[in-house]
Amino acid sequence: MPTSARAIPDLQLALFKRGVDELMAGRERCCRCHRTPLIGERVYVYESGALACELCRIRERGTPLGSRLVHGPEFGHTIKINEQRAAA
Repeated sequence: MPTSARAIPDLQLALFKRGVDELMAGRERCCRCHRTPLIGERVYVYESGALACELCRIRERGTPLGSRLVHGPEFGHTIKINEQRAAA
């Protein structure tokens, strides 16, 4: 049974909205389309600090200072196993 927004108590709705706003505040977004870039997508950083996605970089004025790939939340937290066997 679908729940309408009017059926949710005001406090619960306010807490939900605050939680969503906090999640969105920590994410990088494109300065033009306001889209969150996907993992593996290339983004371009400009002198003003603006971040443009691959789709919007053509419309951005100026030359980007650099570019980088968007990584997932597990980036840097994985374990790399180095094989250290004795040569026989």
